Amino acid sequence: MSVSRQGYSGLQILLHWLIAALVLFQLIFGESMGEVKDALEQGLVPDPAEQTMADAHYWVGIAILVLVALRIIVRVAQGAPAPIGSGPQLLVAKAIHGIFYLLLIAVPVTGLLAVYVNEEIGEVHEIGKPLFIAFIVLHALGALFHHFKLKDETLRRMFVPR
Repeated sequence: MSVSRQGYSGLQILLHWLIAALVLFQLIFGESMGEVKDALEQGLVPDPAEQTMADAHYWVGIAILVLVALRIIVRVAQGAPAPIGSGPQLLVAKAIHGIFYLLLIAVPVTGLLAVYVNEEIGEVHEIGKPLFIAFIVLHALGALFHHFKLKDETLRRMFVPR
């Protein structure tokens, strides 16, 4: 069971932003996997730049999975601050965070399953991109709502360790 804290630790903040940057990389450059797959299916040699980006997509996906596991371990060990808000607002925040963790695990796992088990799982994997984009927008809007409308510490505690 996790312990309650006043804010997030420096390690928790670092993991949050590192994972966010890696997810953004995946969203921007992830299409290379499909390009390489298509070239190989047509009996062509993939473009070297596309192959490099596809390789990066693979390894960054594994890095995300490992960092999310570490983030969960750190959260259990160090705890997390109590959420700010109540009622429906708190339920929405918890749902969005829960879906984020689900996506952060399911999307890399389905990508690996598509590579090693059945490439048709790649169709499930690809659903992750629009879902991530939608939830990133909701997450950012929620943080901005807390900062500018509610004027609370929600956004600040993801930048300043305590």
